[in-house]
Amino acid sequence: MTDWAPVRLSSPPAPEDDAADRAHSQILRLVASGSADTRAALVRSTGMSRSTLNGHLDSLLRSRVLAESGTAAHAGRGRPAHRLRLAARAGVVLAADLGAHSTRVAVADTAQTILAEQQFPLALEQGPEAALDALTDRLRGLLREAGVEPGEVTALAMGLPGPVDAQTGSPVRPPIMPGWDRFPVGQVMGERLSCAVLVDNDVNLMALGEARARPAEANPLLFLKIGTGIGGGLVLADGRIHRGSDGAAGDIGHVRVPGDDHTVCQCGNVGCVEAVASAGAVLRLVRDELPALESIEDLARALRDGEPTVVRHVRTAAETIGEVVAMLVHFYNPRTIALGGLITAAGDDVLAGIRSVVYRRALPLATRNLVLTHSELGRHAGVAGGIVSAVEHTLSPAGIRSLKGIRA
Repeated sequence: MTDWAPVRLSSPPAPEDDAADRAHSQILRLVASGSADTRAALVRSTGMSRSTLNGHLDSLLRSRVLAESGTAAHAGRGRPAHRLRLAARAGVVLAADLGAHSTRVAVADTAQTILAEQQFPLALEQGPEAALDALTDRLRGLLREAGVEPGEVTALAMGLPGPVDAQTGSPVRPPIMPGWDRFPVGQVMGERLSCAVLVDNDVNLMALGEARARPAEANPLLFLKIGTGIGGGLVLADGRIHRGSDGAAGDIGHVRVPGDDHTVCQCGNVGCVEAVASAGAVLRLVRDELPALESIEDLARALRDGEPTVVRHVRTAAETIGEVVAMLVHFYNPRTIALGGLITAAGDDVLAGIRSVVYRRALPLATRNLVLTHSELGRHAGVAGGIVSAVEHTLSPAGIRSLKGIRA
């Protein structure tokens, strides 16, 4: 099981009315985010009267969604305040980070404690029905391993390796997922697991997890995953994912590399940066000289061992990616750029190559406070983002009803 440190949850704005669901959501999000964990702090943060707040807290404590946990530090007179926390099993969420070669799934409670986790190969090319059958079996097995009843699950967040319409929960013409176009992934999984299902691009969830694991001032954040393809995820200064009007924001793998008119991408265009400079592209280039390298894992090991041919090709690819990233720095002006993927974690070659181009090409105003670094969460970024997304949905005004239903 992963050694897991809970990441930040966002703190919601004050409710516009006195509806219990909205008030309970606000209280739970403030407690879960660490923004306010005593009655006095909640009064200040919510603007509610003490009597109104106490009424809501009594309801949440009776329903075992909230619990008291020790006392706060106290320097003055009077009794010290009791700290509040989410109850350990107030609700349970699922996260699934689907990848081209491996999938990671996890069960966690609303306090972000991981109860069970697993990584396994999932053949997306077999089509959505077969792949989702296998995923459902794994998730149900993971729930049994964690000792969780299916009815306790409040939300599942899924990341798919391709463009996703988050409103409908459907992939849209994903290049490496044949047969998945417009398949109602969210609806199908919701019917199977009887819970809310949130479907997003995998790198969006990685970006969310990475951003919430860092201090708030590290935003805006751009997350780059360099693997079979190249994907980007954008997190705004307020901690929310930026998806654009149709969910296509951050799909940087299909930005064209100037001067390349012959390399055909899986999307049908030529010269896309992921077709030219992804880990998958580098693997194809070195196979003629190093036929023993059969996978990106093999490529990463060879890079870690300093194999000269691999190092040379990876450095060239990093410079190509750096040209695209320099353009994004001017357009988006992030505070942090985090790099993920096996090839970036194998050493500093990719990071150094991208960094050298960005700082050479981008103007000083856009780079003077820029941090360009490795992902802090690594392979767990997608699961972390999925857990955060599922917990925040569970603690939303609409999702809070699922917690009340469990404890009714």
